[in-house]
Amino acid sequence: MQLQGCITALATPFTATGALDLSAYARLLDQQRAAGVSGVVVAGSTGEAAALEPEEYDALLRLAVERLGNDLPVLAGTGQSSTAKTIRLSQHVRTLGAAAALVVTPAYVRPTQEGLLQHYLAVAENAGLPIVLYNVPSRTGCDLLPETTARLHTHPAIIGIKEAVSTAQRLAALLPLRRPDFALLSGDDASCAEAIASGADGVISVASNVVPASFARLCALAASESDSAASLDSRLAPLYRFLACEPNPIPVKAILAQMGLGVGLRLPLLPLSSTHIAQCQDMAALCLRLEAEIAAQPGKFTTSRRDS
Repeated sequence: MQLQGCITALATPFTATGALDLSAYARLLDQQRAAGVSGVVVAGSTGEAAALEPEEYDALLRLAVERLGNDLPVLAGTGQSSTAKTIRLSQHVRTLGAAAALVVTPAYVRPTQEGLLQHYLAVAENAGLPIVLYNVPSRTGCDLLPETTARLHTHPAIIGIKEAVSTAQRLAALLPLRRPDFALLSGDDASCAEAIASGADGVISVASNVVPASFARLCALAASESDSAASLDSRLAPLYRFLACEPNPIPVKAILAQMGLGVGLRLPLLPLSSTHIAQCQDMAALCLRLEAEIAAQPGKFTTSRRDS
């Protein structure tokens, strides 16, 4: 499996009563496929995984595999604070048809680098499906350092990393590790075009929930046409800023609600603050405008970096 381009970290739509809105979720899945994204992640942090009941998690993953599994890789978020629980959930998603597990660093427990090494090796040895490392220190409280990633990336079951530390130093340290069978994926929408232009394989994106065609095009252009990528990236900049106005996934779910794809979040997350509602309406209009423009542009852009 080759991971590249735009992979969407799917939001989870709810109804007005707080139940899963599987109809809206199916429409979201279909939009992602039609827009040309390269894959999706089910039940990551954007999908409010921590607020899902086990049967809800299963329903989301089953529906994604059913609708997309023949066309796109479906990754499932399986990272837990316990290694044993991470292994069990990773084994479970394999039975539901997930193509790979996205395994975030264990939150709250703050393992050492050696602890992270042993954690990921144990998951890779026992999960029974490919593993993508996920490093996001701002959420988990621990940082998977590049030297630890370098000790992990040759394991045959570990096929990539989603790196949310967006500094130039972190990118430079990880780029030498990427190979055809180990992808370097940005975890930051605002800097992903620059990362891809520098040699990264793609992005696992929040923004592509609402601009999937634009983000698929951005990733393709960033790998081959830097001027065109920079132009599109600048038009997306207001969206990047809005998506950071409150913790993810509050802003992106507010835009999805404007588009008729779900209502609200689950506590302790609250809906978007009233002070940002007018801006949200503007962002929804921007998203629809950009997507219409991309759909009207002929030609298909593809990356070819994975054979390097």
